[in-house]
Amino acid sequence: MHKKPLLVLLLLLLSLTTHQQVCAEDGYRLWQRYDLVQDAAKLSAYRQAIGELVVTGDSPTIAAVRKELQSGLNGLLGQAVKVSQAPGQSPALVAGTPASSAFIKNTGITDRLKPLGDEGYLLLSTQQNGRSYTLIAANSDIGVLYGSFHFLRLLQTNQDISKLSLSSKPKIRHRVLNHWDNLDRTVERGYSGFSLWDWHRLPDYIDQRYIDYARANASIGINGTVLTNVNANALVLTADYIAKVAALADAFRPYGLKVYLTARFSAPIEIGGLKTADPQEPQVQAWWKEKSDEIYKAIPDFGGFLVKANSEGQPGPQNYGRNHAEGANMLADAVAPYGGIVMWRAFVYDDKEPDDRAKQAYNEFKPLDGTFRDNVLVQVKNGAIDFQPREPFHPLFGAMPKTPLMMEFQITQEYLGQGTSLAYLSPMYKETLDADTHAKGKGSTVAKDIDGTLHKHSLTGIAGVANIGTDRNWTGHHFGQANWYSFGRLAWDHSLSSEEIADEWVRMTFTNTLAFVKPVKEIMLGSHETVVNYMTPLGLHHIMAWDHHYGPGPWIKDKHRADWTSVYYHKADENGIGFDRTKTGSNAVAQYFPPVAKQFGNLKQVPEKYLLWFHHVGWDYKVKSGRTLWDELCYRYSDGVKGVQQMQQIWDSMQEQVDEERFQHVKTFLNMQEKEAKWWRDACLLYFQTFSKRPIPQDLEKPAYTLEHYMRLDPKFVPGI
Repeated sequence: MHKKPLLVLLLLLLSLTTHQQVCAEDGYRLWQRYDLVQDAAKLSAYRQAIGELVVTGDSPTIAAVRKELQSGLNGLLGQAVKVSQAPGQSPALVAGTPASSAFIKNTGITDRLKPLGDEGYLLLSTQQNGRSYTLIAANSDIGVLYGSFHFLRLLQTNQDISKLSLSSKPKIRHRVLNHWDNLDRTVERGYSGFSLWDWHRLPDYIDQRYIDYARANASIGINGTVLTNVNANALVLTADYIAKVAALADAFRPYGLKVYLTARFSAPIEIGGLKTADPQEPQVQAWWKEKSDEIYKAIPDFGGFLVKANSEGQPGPQNYGRNHAEGANMLADAVAPYGGIVMWRAFVYDDKEPDDRAKQAYNEFKPLDGTFRDNVLVQVKNGAIDFQPREPFHPLFGAMPKTPLMMEFQITQEYLGQGTSLAYLSPMYKETLDADTHAKGKGSTVAKDIDGTLHKHSLTGIAGVANIGTDRNWTGHHFGQANWYSFGRLAWDHSLSSEEIADEWVRMTFTNTLAFVKPVKEIMLGSHETVVNYMTPLGLHHIMAWDHHYGPGPWIKDKHRADWTSVYYHKADENGIGFDRTKTGSNAVAQYFPPVAKQFGNLKQVPEKYLLWFHHVGWDYKVKSGRTLWDELCYRYSDGVKGVQQMQQIWDSMQEQVDEERFQHVKTFLNMQEKEAKWWRDACLLYFQTFSKRPIPQDLEKPAYTLEHYMRLDPKFVPGI
């Protein structure tokens, strides 16, 4: 008589189990999905090649290696892998260093490891005493960890591992995420929930998300994280918060992830009781030295400081008549005894309206070349304005040969649709990295400047402003994960192509099924250009809505700063549109090396993607398509909308290839993106039409509402402000 209730209970448990399995595809695992390899032939080959796992060493990092490989192999191979202390009779995967593993040392690969430095690694198939082994070898434990993630990536993407002989080391030394997280857990320009850092529960409670965050970063070679907003709060430098930061540093350390903090320049006044923060005052210098001593006592491997100074109202050395180098050098001296660095941001503009904001960073920093301490990196945004959908490379790149420059990219999508738009940013990163500065002749790319090869710098760095929060999938939009992933992969090796990185990410995050991989890569690779088309085609820039930057606002004017308005940048009038940065205008082109300046300054030679960035162009000017500028703008905006619609069609056809939860999430967000694209197209064309006085071509869809309607739209409580 108890059978029926028991049956009901079993059915209930089955239902709950099924629900958990469905919900497991919520994106939390990112690209670290260690599910059973579906290719039968590959699975069989992998099982034969990895009869047992041997990981030697006893450091926390090696413990992380052992745990990651065991978890990964168990999942990918669908069976428990034997873990041994030394190779036995079975083909084995052996991970370690020559110092920790006699077996690896005796293979005679030490000379092959020497050029790989502290973070590089070697993956090698070898034979010893008639048996087959696969080695993950490095000079250091962290190198073994990076190599282990590479090996798992090969399995996740169904690669052949039978004849491995590959080595890898990072091209850039400091590969850092910048979190614009506030101490109240809000995130400036963050669109993925609240800050990961639960300061109230720290230092006592270490959330599992902290470990998974460190794992994810290590899997793509990111080795540093700046925990706090560049619009800094001095409280993070107090003893209570240093203890909390130390707890995070302890959690991250096994994964090679150093912590950094933003230093508020006025901290000696705000928390130190001094009356000045003048970097030339001995008492101020002493205060920063003592504060650095305090931090390093708690966190011996603390990375150093990131500083935003004398920009957007932030305090800095110019408050005291000093320059950026004097401010940076004071902090650099404080952290130098511990091997720390200072990342001093070049995103600057003061309270005086310039003739062209694009020129300010160059004007302030170029004269200071060679005056910074050896442990200072000047952190420069990819473009001269502010993370626009597209910008020409910053003129500072190549222009400071005596100073190491550090790239600052945007991962969060402040000006690129924020958390609701699919915009794969690797093509944007590559456009900047591959740009030729001509600093030392042809081939002097931006990438060569930041990796140190152009000007022979050993101190190198790259930063990405992160969009990582408490949303279950970490980045708000599932495809936002791809920008985190691609940043890390390019930070390690900027020679990788956007297509290679997209291929890896799609296979690891979704499936290896070619019928899914190929079309989804097509979506990703075209998405950035699509967003540029419906937002800021042909070199338009900074025409977003006021303050929160969500949605179009080309009509924004009459604010307390002219260079915070849209009309300052597009300069539309009855004669045409665009910012004249040639000799007849602000002459910003002169900040580039002559071959670049000549190209950008010539109306016939400038790439059309930068046309309105450098030139004020008449509405009837004929562009390369043969259309007038006005008609070309109309078609570009229309192409942006069509691009989103094509993305929708492709994604809809993928429903049978992907789990329902993530399918519906992306489908819904693409529907939102289509609405936003139409909003951008219609609002911008109606506004610019008031100047052009020309009709929208007959074959294009017409705006749904009046210009006045769009100008009245004012979204409330937009996240990330």
